[in-house]
Amino acid sequence: MSKRHILHIIDYKSPYAYLAKDPAYALEDEFDVSVEWRHFTLDIPSFLGAVDTRTETEWRKVRYAYMDMRRWANKRGLTVRGPRRIYDSSPAGIGMQYAQDQGVFRPYNDRVFFGFWNHELEVDDVDALTNVLHEVGADAGGFAEYLAGAGQRRHDEMRLETEKLGVFGVPSFILDGEIFWGYDRIELLRERLREID
Repeated sequence: MSKRHILHIIDYKSPYAYLAKDPAYALEDEFDVSVEWRHFTLDIPSFLGAVDTRTETEWRKVRYAYMDMRRWANKRGLTVRGPRRIYDSSPAGIGMQYAQDQGVFRPYNDRVFFGFWNHELEVDDVDALTNVLHEVGADAGGFAEYLAGAGQRRHDEMRLETEKLGVFGVPSFILDGEIFWGYDRIELLRERLREID
């Protein structure tokens, strides 16, 4: 019997996706599942308002989200520094696709998440991402071409496909068509897996 499939949707610029990284890895150790990682580049202005036009309510929501996220990070001993601006994280996401194809997904994933949330890496800096790919053992020579062509097309197609599945935010997990959205829903996903195990 084949393993159950979980689709895990992330965006490198989501602190909650960063917090979900290691628990998502652990799912494959605890259960007979395979986890497919997919990047879903969030449109932050449509989600939380553009910085220059945010309402006071939207600012309160943003401030609360970061305060809450730091509660979770502190429990895990993680450092999470707030983003310096609104990013287009699609280059990092396309880099993730490239790393998956090259068989170096996990070290790339770890390095990009850690680097971004510790202000060591920008998720839209193509040269820096190319260096990460090289450092983790990928043949990074073809990344720029991939980013400009097939990688961007694949990214955009997967984003549309992911929206059609009902995903609206990250991190999200999809198991048998059921969506579990948010870092704090991982335990609900684990309960479901125990029920069907």
